[in-house]
Amino acid sequence: MAKCKKSHKKFDSINVIPFIDIMLVLLVMVLTTATFIKQGVIPVSLPKAKATDKKDTKKEVTVYVNAKGEMFFGKDKVDLITLEKRLSAVNKSQTVILRSDKESKFQDFVSVMDILKRLGHEQLYIVTKK
Repeated sequence: MAKCKKSHKKFDSINVIPFIDIMLVLLVMVLTTATFIKQGVIPVSLPKAKATDKKDTKKEVTVYVNAKGEMFFGKDKVDLITLEKRLSAVNKSQTVILRSDKESKFQDFVSVMDILKRLGHEQLYIVTKK
């Protein structure tokens, strides 16, 4: 009788090409995030508006939210309704800078973002500190 030999193939090496692909993608993500952190400004692209109001000719407008939840349009303390009225008078192509305290409520941040989106502001920057 002839003996049947079973052949077993051992894996002597591991294919590392998929691992390298994943690591390169992760590296790109880390470098992109590090660029935003280094610059301190994360640009957000909002929907475009067809109707614009060109009364205000300033280059940028700053909105502040402090730790107590108080909102400021420039140096003036405002509530949400007043903030929306003032932002509606600002040109939609003007830069709006949002400076929110890290201790402020997330709801305050979302409320300001909601107003900006509803009014169709295109140029928005969120400022962070190192």
